[in-house]
Amino acid sequence: RSTLMSPPPPVIEAEQLCRRFGRRWAFARVDLHVATGESLLVVGANGSGKTTLLRVLGTVLRPSQGNLRLFGTDPAQDPVAVRRRLALLSHHSGLYEDLSARDNLGVIARLGGHGAHDAAALLEQVGLDDRPDPIRAFSAGMRKRLQVATLLLQRPELVLLDEPFAALDPAGVDDVAALLRGLGATLVVTSHRIAKAARLCDRAVLLEEGLPRWSGPAHDAVRAWSALHPGSAPAEVAG
Repeated sequence: RSTLMSPPPPVIEAEQLCRRFGRRWAFARVDLHVATGESLLVVGANGSGKTTLLRVLGTVLRPSQGNLRLFGTDPAQDPVAVRRRLALLSHHSGLYEDLSARDNLGVIARLGGHGAHDAAALLEQVGLDDRPDPIRAFSAGMRKRLQVATLLLQRPELVLLDEPFAALDPAGVDDVAALLRGLGATLVVTSHRIAKAARLCDRAVLLEEGLPRWSGPAHDAVRAWSALHPGSAPAEVAG
């Protein structure tokens, strides 16, 4: 007799999710359903609530209203278990400026309880030399590569990326996008580089002043943005 296996719960289930600071709503009435292995692009102008939404999904902030389940679990009920399965990378590096790339990986491994690892192999995998100088001397592209190496070390199931292409030249954008595709994790990405991020993602949501105004296939995100922002600056949609 065959046994039917129940499908895994969505990685992200959000219903009417809202977050406010005092009287100001950062975002409101957001519904999300992201399955295992999917990648979602969140698009919006500065101040539209993208980063706050990512911080709520990363359990850094609690929602003010609405329901959120991650991996089928209410993160408020078991935050430690949920946080072990995700990683939130902001456009602030979160790295230790005075340490080398290898030492950064060592600290992150110890703090996260990830055990033994081959730092040199991880750095080679992301195209970084195992160099002894502190990362304060690294370029923006090198820092992004090191951040991806920390993801390879942690092996999270859900990766939340806030502006992963910021300060990168076109070649750097291509390299980092390829590395992110290779993670094999469920992704939620915010980016002003809409065309490039759209190639990385399956679906997209567009926030306007904190409210969801459009959702659909990621390859339609540039068109949706342009329809809401005719004459917008090319940098907003550039690949």
